[in-house]
Amino acid sequence: MSHTEFSLDRFENRNGVISWRVSGWLAGVRIRKNLKTREEAAAEKASLEIKAIQLASGVRLATTFLTDDQLREAESLFRRVAGTARPLSALVDYALVHHREADKPRPLAECVAAYLATKKREQERDLISPRQYDSIKRDLERFAKQSPKTSLGDFTPAMLTQHLERGRPAPSLKTFNNRRGVFSTFFKYALQQDWITANPILKIPHHRIAHRRGSAVTITAEQSAMLMRYVEGIERGALVPYFALCLFAGIRPSMHDGEISKLKPESINLATGVIHIEPEVSKVRMKRHVTIHPNLAHWLQAYPLARFPLIPKNAKNTRRKIFQHLNLTHDVLRHTFISMHVAKYRSMGEAALQAGNSESIIRKHYLDLKTPAEAEQFFAILPTPVPAVAASSAAPTASTNLTAETLPIAA
Repeated sequence: MSHTEFSLDRFENRNGVISWRVSGWLAGVRIRKNLKTREEAAAEKASLEIKAIQLASGVRLATTFLTDDQLREAESLFRRVAGTARPLSALVDYALVHHREADKPRPLAECVAAYLATKKREQERDLISPRQYDSIKRDLERFAKQSPKTSLGDFTPAMLTQHLERGRPAPSLKTFNNRRGVFSTFFKYALQQDWITANPILKIPHHRIAHRRGSAVTITAEQSAMLMRYVEGIERGALVPYFALCLFAGIRPSMHDGEISKLKPESINLATGVIHIEPEVSKVRMKRHVTIHPNLAHWLQAYPLARFPLIPKNAKNTRRKIFQHLNLTHDVLRHTFISMHVAKYRSMGEAALQAGNSESIIRKHYLDLKTPAEAEQFFAILPTPVPAVAASSAAPTASTNLTAETLPIAA
């Protein structure tokens, strides 16, 4: 029998003394206590009732220095770690050792400006390319423009995801991953600087993409000859060295930050027949030597670099118009050189060395795109007028009246 109600009654002892009795049951044990005054008996009754309630609810009475709020928080924490391998004290010790308090809240615009200054120094030291810096700068400045005064630590994964998925239609998975990569390095830097205590980008998944890139886009030997004739007629052949080096030596063609934009004329040695691509010029930061084929030597002799700069004034605008007019893709010149080189010499290793690629890339994208006969035609394309050295009869002829229709480029 387990009662939780207690009674308080007036009781007269045998000797005639009046006392006050508290009686009842507590956890199956009968309680009967006599006290001298009614006040003491009432206090005892209240104490017993509290104990009964504690036993019934699992709560017990204990003396503590904690406030009510602190007691509630402690109880909540013990419930959260219930069933874990480590006690609460071990988790607290770990947090005290590894937790870092962030600096005072810093507005997003201030953080972005500081980060971009660091990236600008990296770009000036050739640690990152100008194109990479511009991409980082463009993405982060757009981000900072939306909420410049918001504290960096206030951004949640949901807020960042909304920015990464901006645009209509929705960005491709590759674009999303590229944006996420920019944000990831930015928030890692912020974490190192103690601007934030946790990196929210870690909770945003990186999308897996099935790579389906197939054979490289190229042009034929005949189209290559027609292209060079066309370029000879533009601004008195000002861009001939650029097109010749990209088409017949596979130099990476971007005038903004490609190898051609950093290549020095003194690195092109006609006497030894070698183009020296130094690490600071190479996209992959590795030195390589590119063989100057006889036809390329003829082009560079007919249009010497002393009179024809690699990138003359207004070259970017002229190049853009030529590429648009002839429907040329960005890397088609380089792709054509690599595929022709593989066809002529049947060596993926040598093509990889010449182009600054891996053999696996050569095999995957350039093998068997051209025939040996077409490659012979390609490496026999010579400038007009043909130098005294006899030209191969295999060299294709082309009209100087070139149009986009007469030089179709397959997509």
